[in-house]
Amino acid sequence: MEAAEAAAAAEAAAAVAADRADGATTGGASLLDRTAACCHGGAKMAVLAYSLGKREINQHFTIRNAKLISLVLVGVLLVFHTASRHYGGGDSCKWLLSRGRYLGEDVWQPYGCMMHKYKSNEAKNCLSSKRVAFIGDSRIRELFYSFVKIIDREQKEDGIKHKDISFKDETESSSVNVDFLWHPEVNYSMKERLMSWTRQEAQEKPDVVVLGSATWAIKLHGGSSEALQQYKFNLSAIAVYLENLAEHGEVYWVLQAPVNEEVLSESRKAITNQQVDLYNEAAEDVLKSSSGVKLLAATRQAAMDTITKSDDGLHLPEGTRNVGAMVLMNSLCNNILRPIDGSCCQSLSPPNFVQKLSACFFFGSVVLFLALHIFGHNRHRRPVPPDVESLEEKKPASAAVPLGPKAPFLAVCRMGIIMCYFYLCDRADVFMKEHKFYTHSTFFIPLIYIFVLGVFYSENTKEGKLLNREQTDEWKGWMQLVILIYHISGASAFIPVYMHVRVLVAAYLFQTGYGHFSFFWLKGDFGLHRVCQVLFRLNFLVVVLCVVMDRPYQFYYFVPLVTFWFVVIYATLAMWPQILQKKANNSRIWHLGILAKLLGLLVFICVFAFSQGLFERVFSVWPISKLFELNGNIHEWWFRWKLDRFAVIHGMLFAFIYLVLQKRQVLSEGKGEALLPAKLSNLLLFLSVVSFITYSVWASSCKTKTECNETHPYISVVQILAFILIRNIPGYARSIYSSFFAWFGKISLELFICQYHIWLAADTKGILVLIPGNPSLNIMVSTFIFVCVAHEISLITNDLAQVVIPKDGVALLKRLGAAGLFSLLVLFLSRSSQHTPGS
Repeated sequence: MEAAEAAAAAEAAAAVAADRADGATTGGASLLDRTAACCHGGAKMAVLAYSLGKREINQHFTIRNAKLISLVLVGVLLVFHTASRHYGGGDSCKWLLSRGRYLGEDVWQPYGCMMHKYKSNEAKNCLSSKRVAFIGDSRIRELFYSFVKIIDREQKEDGIKHKDISFKDETESSSVNVDFLWHPEVNYSMKERLMSWTRQEAQEKPDVVVLGSATWAIKLHGGSSEALQQYKFNLSAIAVYLENLAEHGEVYWVLQAPVNEEVLSESRKAITNQQVDLYNEAAEDVLKSSSGVKLLAATRQAAMDTITKSDDGLHLPEGTRNVGAMVLMNSLCNNILRPIDGSCCQSLSPPNFVQKLSACFFFGSVVLFLALHIFGHNRHRRPVPPDVESLEEKKPASAAVPLGPKAPFLAVCRMGIIMCYFYLCDRADVFMKEHKFYTHSTFFIPLIYIFVLGVFYSENTKEGKLLNREQTDEWKGWMQLVILIYHISGASAFIPVYMHVRVLVAAYLFQTGYGHFSFFWLKGDFGLHRVCQVLFRLNFLVVVLCVVMDRPYQFYYFVPLVTFWFVVIYATLAMWPQILQKKANNSRIWHLGILAKLLGLLVFICVFAFSQGLFERVFSVWPISKLFELNGNIHEWWFRWKLDRFAVIHGMLFAFIYLVLQKRQVLSEGKGEALLPAKLSNLLLFLSVVSFITYSVWASSCKTKTECNETHPYISVVQILAFILIRNIPGYARSIYSSFFAWFGKISLELFICQYHIWLAADTKGILVLIPGNPSLNIMVSTFIFVCVAHEISLITNDLAQVVIPKDGVALLKRLGAAGLFSLLVLFLSRSSQHTPGS
């Protein structure tokens, strides 16, 4: 809960740094005028003091200063983590085996890294043709059973006690052998067993040996000091054989877990936690000099929280044993199978050729920028004084001054620094990663906090139109913040929250249809420059990340989705006959033409939706397949496309109806005026509220995501329309907006994409840990940096769009041709050096 609240606080801090961007004051009214209009007497003085104090703070704490602070933080954290790994022991294998904590009651979190939950087929693949031996007492036998159950879920604990037990899983392609050997004491018998293995050929030796023993020695000898000395002597005698076995495989010594002394039987009363600790210290003293023998202490640490649940006080609860077995499996398999959510015990993957090429490109840009700077090309835009109230540069009334010759190289250099941070966060072994863990409080408490802030930062809109610019920015902003909290809290595990967030994603696509239809209908600009501008702004960051982070385009699923729908909208409206509002005003028959186009689009959607085979054949054709494949197939693209397939056409239809009604002056869009007549307004508001409640009840009753997803495409539009009506029918609601949410809305796309690697971790599977040991402070710091980075990328994208997409048609065609050839080259290079960093 603290972590999610901290995320909300950090988002607020970053927003305050750019408080009321692009127009904090409404209509240019002076401070005194606005004070006089709203307040009297002492209240007027209080508002004046607050406003002046805010201006004083904002004059120093600007978005620029916030970014400088974030840059310093990254530098300090980079030095800290590098030094701590070098001097303090940065081996994630040791973290996995020795340290951790419970998230909730049954989710084990190793210190600083992520533990993959292995499935049966993965375990069989990893242990194929290997022999694993467990040696010890009844505690090791239970660990053996938990380990075997990962391989075969149906395995029963029906072996004879105090006897050896064997398990084999054989298939045509592989075989897995796991044995338990009963040796309850560290004595000559155990020594003989180990000696026999050292005399055998390498192929006859076990590949993995897991052993441990102490409680029998304590019980049989009453916890005497002589027995402890003998235990230490015997352990020293077998250490040399363990070292020999470690040269050809993996050897683990399991440290003893605590006992629950209160419920131990009389025959076991000598087994006290004090004795257990003494025997563990003896084992650590003997084996710490054996570099090849690994000490498994995670089970002991996990048992400290769960031993009270033990039936007999000695044997561990099943959940604790499962932690030990999964830790072993991660230690053995992570570096072989390389799961993306198993960062423990996983070595770095070397950068591929395309990643090296991108590094050279960014480095070359730095060299060119320095050369231009040194040789006197210092001509650039004249600095624009910042607007103290809005914390943003004031935009001149005249056309934007063209960027100087250094500006594109400077933008690329800034992007290169940011990409370096991305790589360090999610591809290099520098910062730590941890698992997500969902509780209701981690999602709902920061949600309430964020919405209180959103209401507090309320401003008057510049216009009273339905879905005006400030309102749509606000809408995108609060939806993005909800989605961010949803992702970092792991709330997808809770189906009602999952279904409501699915509506938010549909609402984004609804806005895509609404916005692009409105632009083409009103402006009629179907030129290539406009299309390239939109495609560049949507895809620039994702394309760079695909190269730098070695991820397929479809991995960032939302960008392919909105890009696809933009192209569909453009094709639908640009195809003959092009129908614009001007043409429709002359003859209303053209309205039927637009409806016919929308009907044709609906048929197109239905054909693809109800014919998965056709869909797969179309999108499996190379090179289109390279855009939509994930893990070698287009299943993810099919799922994402089908889930919200009607949202865009709903947005287009809504835009058409609204613009027609607006043109006919059916709607009252003056400030403070209700959008519709009173009775109709009240009826629609009532129905909207009912629809919200009905949907929430339905989402809460869903049993599976699959069941709900089948219904979602048909009913999500009802919720979207209900929100629009509630937000726009009352005149007072339409005349205000939240500048807090609107600020985030302007960088919502960058926030959505950046979270994959510099806020979350392991490609969204976990959480980035910049400050270990303090979840709240960690989330505050990482969120602050994350928001600053997203804002900076938004500025870089805007700057480069002016350079990369020229208005001259011939120059634009040449660049498109060059970009096409370069893209084909990258596709061929990625095909020849393709590497997927996880399963």
